[in-house]
Amino acid sequence: MASNPLHLGVALDGAGWHPAAWREPNSRPTELFGPRYWTDLVATAERALLDFVSIEDSLRIPGERHASSDDVVDRVRARIDAHLIAARVAPVTRHIGLIPTVTTTHTEPFHVSKSIATLDYTSRGRAGWQARVSATAEEAAHFGRRAVRDLTPAEIAEAVASGAFPRHVHDLFDEAADAVEVVRRLWDSWEDDAEIRDVATRRFIDRDKLHYIDFEGRFFSVRGPSITPRPPQGQPVVAALAHSPLVYEFAARAADLVFVTPTREAGPGPVLEQVAAAAARVERIGDSLRVYADITVFLDTDEEAGAQRLARLNGVAGTEFDTDAAIFAGSADELADLLADWSEQGVDGFRLRPGVAVDDLAAVADRLIPALQSRGVFRTGYPDGPLRALLGLPTDVPNRYATA
Repeated sequence: MASNPLHLGVALDGAGWHPAAWREPNSRPTELFGPRYWTDLVATAERALLDFVSIEDSLRIPGERHASSDDVVDRVRARIDAHLIAARVAPVTRHIGLIPTVTTTHTEPFHVSKSIATLDYTSRGRAGWQARVSATAEEAAHFGRRAVRDLTPAEIAEAVASGAFPRHVHDLFDEAADAVEVVRRLWDSWEDDAEIRDVATRRFIDRDKLHYIDFEGRFFSVRGPSITPRPPQGQPVVAALAHSPLVYEFAARAADLVFVTPTREAGPGPVLEQVAAAAARVERIGDSLRVYADITVFLDTDEEAGAQRLARLNGVAGTEFDTDAAIFAGSADELADLLADWSEQGVDGFRLRPGVAVDDLAAVADRLIPALQSRGVFRTGYPDGPLRALLGLPTDVPNRYATA
C-alpha cells in the first residue's frame, strides 16, 4: 500500500443527494424512516472499509439552500434524527466511524456533550459530531426563544462573491465555536480514572477527579461537570462543513476535520490556501486541521453510465441538479483518478455524497474501492483502534483538567 493511503468517508442524506433519488427502483422510499434502511446503508459502507459515515440533519424541511420551505411535494420532505440513527447502527457495526450532524444554534451544549459521549461508548470509540449552524428564521420559529434574520438576496450574493457576511451571521459562528468549546470541556470534566467502582469502600467515583468547567462567555454559562464519564476517545472527532473564510475560521477554531467543496474546474488548491489562511488568522495550535473534499457521485452501474443516470434523474426532477459540492458522473476508474490527483495536491481525505444512496453506495463498495485497492492506495482491512486512529488523529488526548 502507498505510504499515504486515501482517507474516504461517505455522507448519507435520506434517499440520496439528488432530489429525485427516492423515485429510483432500488431506493426503498417506504423504508426511509425505518431502522433496516439505515443499518443496511451503513453495513454497505463498512463493507467498503470506509473511514466513516456522516449523517445529514437540520432543523428545517429538506429543500433548496437559501430558500424557505414551500409546497413542493415531489422530493423527500422529512427527516429523522441523525444522532439517533447513529445510536441505532452503532451496536451492529464494528469498525466504521459514525458522525451525526447536530446543530449548535438551538441545542444546549450540555445535551450535545452527553449525547456524543454516549454514542462513543455504545460504538466503542467510533463517535464524531458534525457541528452545524441553524441560520434561518424558519428554524428559529420552531423554538420561539430567539429571532434569527434570514439573509436578503443581496446579502447572499455578496457572501457568495466575497465571503462577507452580516454581523448576525458572525455571531452565529462565534456561538457555535463557544458551543464546541463547552462540549469539549465537558468531555474532559471527568478524568479517565475518575470511576473507582469499589464496592468495599462504597465509592463509585473519586470526586477529586471530577471538575467544574466554569465556562463563562457571551452565549453560555456552564458550570459542569458532565454527568457522563469521559468518552473512550477522550475527545470524539469534531467536523464542520465550510464554504467560505468565515466558516473555515470556525472549523480552524473548533474542529478536527473540515469538509470543503472545491470545484472540478479550479481543483482543491484555492480552497486549501483559504483554509490554511483561516487557521493562521485564528492562530490554531496543536494538530493541523484535516481537509476533506466533498464530491457528489453518480457512478456507472451495469445498467447505465453515471452521466446517463444523472441526466435521467434531472429529467425526472424537471430541473438541473445543483449542489454546493463538485459533481462527478462516470466510472469508478475515472473517480479513482480524480481522488488520486486531488490527494497529490494536498487534500487529506474525501467525503463522497451518493447521488442515489443505495445505488451509488453499492457502486462505491463494489467498483471504486477495488479500483483504489488495485492501485495500492486503499486498505484491504480495518486496523484496530478508535475513529481518531483510523483518521490519523492523535489518540492520546490530554485531559485539560487532569492533575499530575
